[in-house]
Amino acid sequence: MAKKYSAEERRDYLVSILKEGVKPIKGGELAKLCSVSRQIIVGDITLLKARNHPIIATPNGYLYLKNEENKTKLKNIIIASEHLPEDTERELQLIVDCGVTVKDVKVDHPLYGDLTASIMVSNRSDVRQFIMKLKTTKASLLSQLTNGIHLHTLEAQTDEQLQHAIDSLREAGFLIE
Repeated sequence: MAKKYSAEERRDYLVSILKEGVKPIKGGELAKLCSVSRQIIVGDITLLKARNHPIIATPNGYLYLKNEENKTKLKNIIIASEHLPEDTERELQLIVDCGVTVKDVKVDHPLYGDLTASIMVSNRSDVRQFIMKLKTTKASLLSQLTNGIHLHTLEAQTDEQLQHAIDSLREAGFLIE
């Protein structure tokens, strides 16, 4: 039987679990660890975010963004891309095959302005999971709001990896320049 926590103890426990994790953790898993419903976890995570904990929701679960020392070593760029929804998997594979992480997708919505969603895919397995979730949820891609035009924040260890990803996207006809 799991320990019964007060609300504050549970939130502290959630922070410690997420800080120790290196991969996203699903809300359902956190709920089991804390013996509460997934909805309670969603509320706790929302409150923790409001308290400035750098927690993001990815398609694979929650992730605590550490004030990593290695974050300063990572290179980030934003690229503009355009393609049909059925080309999403290919676009993501081209990027991750270069050793690059796709952190997010952003579109310029005519009413709401910038809409950003975390993706956090770093390898083909992550891409497969993302595409499976897209299919099973029958959700729409943000890029469908803007006729396929969108931005991605890309992150890699080296400028060469980022350049290789850009070259691959250009060759595939996805890059907007």
